[in-house]
Amino acid sequence: MQPIRRLIKGLDKLANNAHYLFTPHDLRALLADLSLSAFRTLLSRAVKEGYLERACRGVYLFPRAIPTDGLLLFHVAARLRANEFNYISLETVLSEAGVISQIPMNWISLMSSGRSNHINCGRFGTIEFVHTTRKPAELMKQLTYSSRCGLWRASVALALYDMRVTHRNLDLIDWSVADEFIRPVGE
Repeated sequence: MQPIRRLIKGLDKLANNAHYLFTPHDLRALLADLSLSAFRTLLSRAVKEGYLERACRGVYLFPRAIPTDGLLLFHVAARLRANEFNYISLETVLSEAGVISQIPMNWISLMSSGRSNHINCGRFGTIEFVHTTRKPAELMKQLTYSSRCGLWRASVALALYDMRVTHRNLDLIDWSVADEFIRPVGE
């Protein structure tokens, strides 16, 4: 069987709306017999022919299984930084809570123990990672786990704190709404 057909057949068996993102390492397992050069050529061909779509560097999605829940950027972020401490925060949390009036379109912001970076995910949007030195144990009471996103999520109070310590623009914050959520971080 041709390698491209083996790849698609393997992905048809593995992929579903909860597991639709793959790293090259994941895909290589389906075609372990190919040389590295042949495998890279195959990935390029699979993208060109629409069998795979590159979400960002190092992450591919299988279009036949992509969900329509609007959480793709969160899922990509979780895949990219699986070995780091990350949590959704800043404008993303504040927008969802109605504390800021502007909704960031196709942009999510996370605090991360990894380095600060902007990841361009093409037509899907951008993931912003902002470095933090804070440890999970310090923030435990201010975080909840979102199984839908596959990431930790900051409370509004923590997101406001993160906005201040990262010197973000506070002009868009509706303080009358924010005051309802504020309590000292760490309580």
